Amino acid sequence: MNRIEWTGGTPHWTNKGEVRLFLWQKAASPKVPHAGTILFVHGSSMASQPTFDLSVPGRPNSSVMDWFAERGFDTWCMDNEGYGRSDKQRAINCDISNGADDLIAGSDYIRQVSGASRLLVYGISSGALKAALFAQRHPERVARLALDAFVWTGEGSPTLAERRKKLPDFLAKNRRPIDRAFVHSIFNRDHPGCADEATVEAFADAILTLDDSMPTGTYVDMCSKLPLVDPQKISAPTLIMRGEFDGIAALDDLLAFYRSLPSTNKQFSIMQGISHASFQQKNYLMVYHILHAFFAMPEPQYKG
Repeated sequence: MNRIEWTGGTPHWTNKGEVRLFLWQKAASPKVPHAGTILFVHGSSMASQPTFDLSVPGRPNSSVMDWFAERGFDTWCMDNEGYGRSDKQRAINCDISNGADDLIAGSDYIRQVSGASRLLVYGISSGALKAALFAQRHPERVARLALDAFVWTGEGSPTLAERRKKLPDFLAKNRRPIDRAFVHSIFNRDHPGCADEATVEAFADAILTLDDSMPTGTYVDMCSKLPLVDPQKISAPTLIMRGEFDGIAALDDLLAFYRSLPSTNKQFSIMQGISHASFQQKNYLMVYHILHAFFAMPEPQYKG
């Protein structure tokens, strides 16, 4: 395995009570006007830097943080409790609600350091659930919300149907082991071929540099406790991003969630050729464009 080192950013630390949380910042380029402050929220099976600050030789702009920083966004990600460089000491399974609590502590710190009053929040998979629950609990902190590979009730999700078969194992322990074969399974379970081999291997190297096991809490929640989010309580402008082949994010489930969002400032995008880990797919630049268009969209001057 190639062990990965991350450079070009600034490490930060904050606390959630006695829990120490790691944050990683890549600052906005001073060469362009400031465009906003983004908080990226990772999923169930990898920490934040592998997801959002990945480097792959021969694959330009593999780091979504770098790409957005070059366009004037102050970019941040954080490791939830139980992941990456954040504390892993408590005897808990680090569920969705606990992850949303992490975002409260992280956003406190980011707002204090950056001066931003409201953040542009992007979450993927269980990170989308954490981000949505955070936006539900603290609407005053969220300028816009992007939910990628999101799941609401779980109805119609073949991936979750398979995962439920292992629910007793997930309930029996707080962590589950991961290895390179597991990382490969993320890209092979829905529609093989959506990601190139070099990117998958670099992603695996990055994930396994930081972790050899992951908390079980988000899996338990997604298999047995959905829905966790009430769309009627999300007031921020919201973008739903759904990969064409994603086995987690069932289309009808997402459309029902989308229709229930009270804001008329909302968008729904189906991303062609994408399975589950959208920033690591062959069509990643299309994903960046969709997200950038939403985050950079001018505020409406007339609201009816």
